[in-house]
Amino acid sequence: MCMDYRDLNRASPKDNFPLPHIDTLVDNTAKHSLFLLMDGFSGYNQINMALKDMEKTTFVTMWGTFCYKVMPFELKNAGETYQRAMVMLLHDMMHKEIEVYVNDMIAKSKGEREHVGNLRKLFERLRKFQLKLNPAKCTFGTTSE
Repeated sequence: MCMDYRDLNRASPKDNFPLPHIDTLVDNTAKHSLFLLMDGFSGYNQINMALKDMEKTTFVTMWGTFCYKVMPFELKNAGETYQRAMVMLLHDMMHKEIEVYVNDMIAKSKGEREHVGNLRKLFERLRKFQLKLNPAKCTFGTTSE
């Protein structure tokens, strides 16, 4: 379902939560040799809408009136909201074992043993918060060479 949220987006204040700079993410991976590139599956749709904001996403179909219970992609601050959630859930791993840009993540390691430990820690965290990855868009065992 694709909705036109232009009016809602115009009325919404801008969320100034900072998105990471790509050059910083690249620099933070420079001394690592093993990588796992990951993509959050239906990323934005994994974030629940606040109850007070659900009605703002209301749409009408021939089967009735509905609203989103999860954040639709088209909302103005979707990227910032998702980044904030990732920072909250993964803050202690960011810039150490992983780098995160909205729904894209890179697990980074200097060696195989460290890589396995980092992945175990990351997957446990993702499982704890019921975050899903899109396996079709994940690349395992990438090297810097």
